[in-house]
Amino acid sequence: MIPSMAELKTRLKTELTAAMKARDEVRTRTLRMVLTAISNEEVAGRSARELSDDEVVTVITREAKKRREAAEAFDQGGRPEKAEAERAEGEVLADYLPAQLSDEELAALVAEAVAETGASDAKAMGRVMKVVNPKVAGRAEGGRVAAEVRRQLA
Repeated sequence: MIPSMAELKTRLKTELTAAMKARDEVRTRTLRMVLTAISNEEVAGRSARELSDDEVVTVITREAKKRREAAEAFDQGGRPEKAEAERAEGEVLADYLPAQLSDEELAALVAEAVAETGASDAKAMGRVMKVVNPKVAGRAEGGRVAAEVRRQLA
């Protein structure tokens, strides 16, 4: 049996068509950009392949992070209109990402991982991250996770 195209990618394509018909420029631009990023990811490496929904979420998460960083850079550069455009794209991308973990939820997951690995100092950060990352997958940015692990191991 041939694996079907990722449901999330199908949804993105369907909603791109709808956005184009509705003449929603921000949504159209954002969905085109993320579908291009997904296509690029699919042809990267030795052979072309379909991305799973989890891999598509990873690509969308990366693109959302780029939008946030660009918005901050435009704010610092005194270009609020550009920053606003980046934020608007980020909001479109957020619709396709799992709900983000609250600080309390993240702290609880990290605490479990620390207990599970028996980590007691910063040297064990890698071990803890290895346990936490699959549980967090797409629901918290890597930097946030690392900061919480560091805080609990300090």
